[in-house]
Amino acid sequence: MRKAIATGRIVTEADGTIDAARADAMWDARTDPAQQRGAHARATAAETAATTATAKAALNKPVPRAALDAVKDTLREAGSEPGAAEGGGEVSFVRARMANEVLKAQTARVRLQKMKGELVDRARATAMVFDLARRERDAWLNWPPRVAALMAAELGVEAHQMETVLERHVRAHLGELAEVKVELR
Repeated sequence: MRKAIATGRIVTEADGTIDAARADAMWDARTDPAQQRGAHARATAAETAATTATAKAALNKPVPRAALDAVKDTLREAGSEPGAAEGGGEVSFVRARMANEVLKAQTARVRLQKMKGELVDRARATAMVFDLARRERDAWLNWPPRVAALMAAELGVEAHQMETVLERHVRAHLGELAEVKVELR
């Protein structure tokens, strides 16, 4: 109680007494439910959710649906049921705080995996795959002129005709390969 008075969470009357109703209201308004434990924390969290809904309606500034959905998705991914503790689909301060902590943990895990070399940059990987595919295509396109004369001599046919046939078949095969779509997700 003394600490609350010293920090200004509760204000005393001029004669040094405390008005209980006023002190309770000040306490609830100036207390972060995430810092509370036990039954009081659950009660405060419920009151905070109700107060948040009332304040939201009064201000006519609804929280964007995308933000609420993001909190719910994060909680769902973490194994929590996002609508279990709330009524009417509202997201309380405690649940939003929990979602924030889950996101921090996920971000830290990704950073650690990247530092360990377990993750690669998507843009870099995409560029490398594209470069590899281009070099592979160029190697195949340069192959018929290199081997056509040798193959023609073995088969006893004209070299230019052999190169033309090889090139036509290689281009057809590369056309089939070009239809394969690679997605790096």
